[in-house]
Amino acid sequence: MANHKVGTREEWLAAREDLLKREKELTRQNDELARERRELPWVPIEKEYSFETEDGTKTSPDLFDGRSQLLVYHFTFGPAYTAGCPVCSSLADTFDGAVAHLRARDVTFLCISRGPLEKLRAYERCMGRSFPWVSSQGSDFNFDFGASHTKDEVAPFLESDLGPVPRLAADCGTDPAGYMAEGPGLIAFTLEDGDVYQTYSTSARGLEIIMSFYGLLDRAPKGRNEGAPPEMWIRRHDQY
Repeated sequence: MANHKVGTREEWLAAREDLLKREKELTRQNDELARERRELPWVPIEKEYSFETEDGTKTSPDLFDGRSQLLVYHFTFGPAYTAGCPVCSSLADTFDGAVAHLRARDVTFLCISRGPLEKLRAYERCMGRSFPWVSSQGSDFNFDFGASHTKDEVAPFLESDLGPVPRLAADCGTDPAGYMAEGPGLIAFTLEDGDVYQTYSTSARGLEIIMSFYGLLDRAPKGRNEGAPPEMWIRRHDQY
């Protein structure tokens, strides 16, 4: 920071105007991408799934809760976990407050994990959050949509550099294999004439849209300031 370029107000305004043109272009590109997402073909979900909720066992159509659109976040919390993933927990700080606004636009939002419902709800209360969260334990849902993985699928990754995985696994009360067996993701569904269709999905950096603090850090003087290679600095909000 000490060696950063220093200029006059006039120089800053000129550079800011040039950057603003590119920011506006990016906004227009994002609008176009959003339109293209909406035009993706729908995939019918013909398999029946069941989920454990606070109101009893529900099917996929039941999860829409009377609305025509459903956004599902795969929250990393496996059957043997004692706590949820710290990174997923940081995302919860954003989507917990968004639930009411999404409902106002005919969208139901909820999280799905393979952990037992009682564990999920206890952890949610511990975080001080209240977003809808259901368990898919005993169902193939997470596996069918690429959020959960078998031991054979995970095995090759355990032989490589695990980076922050051991620390994250310990934070969840599991081992690296157990942690890597679960993964985050966002999936969109629609309900039409009683039939459920998948319309969109994303994972990895595609989930940054939910991590509002990243957008703010990108506008701070030092940016994300995560180092090279990036460090895994994210913690649960009460653990910094």
